[in-house]
Amino acid sequence: MILATRSTLPERMDTDCDGYADYQRCIRDLGRVNAVTLTHRPTLAWLTRMTAGLSEFSLLDVACGHGDALRRIHAWSTRRGLTARLDGIDLNPWSRRAAMDATLPEAGIRYITGDVFAYEPARPYDFIISSHFTHHLTDAQVVQFIAWMERHARRGWFISDLHRHWFPYYGMEVLARLMLWHRFIRYDGRISVARAFTRAEWERLLAEAGLDHGEVSLRWHTPFRYCLARTC
Repeated sequence: MILATRSTLPERMDTDCDGYADYQRCIRDLGRVNAVTLTHRPTLAWLTRMTAGLSEFSLLDVACGHGDALRRIHAWSTRRGLTARLDGIDLNPWSRRAAMDATLPEAGIRYITGDVFAYEPARPYDFIISSHFTHHLTDAQVVQFIAWMERHARRGWFISDLHRHWFPYYGMEVLARLMLWHRFIRYDGRISVARAFTRAEWERLLAEAGLDHGEVSLRWHTPFRYCLARTC
């Protein structure tokens, strides 16, 4: 596949799973991918800075999937004595079921099924985060998503997504086969990388959203990830 431009090929996990049990196994393996590839480390580092001096905060995870990011944030906030109101939203109704099955009730995490672009929270969240969501969107939808976060995040927002590059494109399939992850992880992993963004593309999308480098931090993180951090 040529990686000079973003791929428009669809991913299979949300459409081709053979029932809930198959989806649950797939999304559980995706959580393992996130753990192995240190997906949540930049988000937690950002939250550490952003919550300095706070005793409580609210947060929405967009495209929360299996809920692994929210469970990590719950554990992190508990260790620091922070009171966290944590919500997650995902378009796939099986996501809510799988996330609830994997989350202890006492964590108090609320999972919502819905389209984020149609979601109008009753009050702004302090923080809005997403991981591996924006590569599912068109360029125009990414700009729309940034505008949505600008309206609904009171203190800041954070995007973490893949860097379109040959190394993770080929390496992801090798890793997935070695780890015996779900067949869709092996297929969708490469498509996800091919649908992702370069630095120049992120800079263009931020400009289209009316934001500049002084307002949004755009940083590359190991392994092959771009993270955008906004303080509102």
